[in-house]
Amino acid sequence: MPLILIILGLTIISWVGYPIISFELFWSPKFTSLVRPIPDEVIVQAMENEEKVLAAETEKVDYTKASNWFPQKPPEVTEAQEKQYTLSIPKLGIENILVTIGGEDLNHSLVHYGGTALPGDWGKAVVFGHSVLPAFFNPQNYKTIFSTLPELEKKDQILINYDGIIYTYEVFDLRVVPADDISVLEQKYDSSYLSLVTCVPPGTYWKRLIVMARLKEL
Repeated sequence: MPLILIILGLTIISWVGYPIISFELFWSPKFTSLVRPIPDEVIVQAMENEEKVLAAETEKVDYTKASNWFPQKPPEVTEAQEKQYTLSIPKLGIENILVTIGGEDLNHSLVHYGGTALPGDWGKAVVFGHSVLPAFFNPQNYKTIFSTLPELEKKDQILINYDGIIYTYEVFDLRVVPADDISVLEQKYDSSYLSLVTCVPPGTYWKRLIVMARLKEL
């Protein structure tokens, strides 16, 4: 019996740990990283920020609320006639998933971060979604909806149906950033952009995966 329990325990640990380790070894290298000289004080600050993120995870911060993702830059009120739209990612089997503009509860929809551009407009729409271990991925469950987001590659398409118009966005970059990096919310007005945001490695809140897409011209 003790041997069986040990084997069972090791199996569970491996099952949980493998997605995290494999993400760091096989997925992370394909994501864009910024190469620039960084002063020592910035590195120290980054380490302190990561410790805060780990502490927050220990304290069970409720990341089902969009306002807890970037407390240093709370969502703004977005003026829009339509308060919801749908999003599809054909490659991942995600079809017509609900997105709430300026929403708060990630348990029941994806959230379009308040204050970012609306779909089809000049600027960048930023959409948040939950992720867990890939084994639990369910394209109809908002708690697991972005678990397979790291599988996206450049040229993959993201479709948005907003106010009766279907917008096709094409992925052009993927990157991993620290959990407190608010650059994802910055606006760029030379085109219409879309950024999808979720937590990585799978099953953790340590970092953020940013999938960046641009409106495909007709």
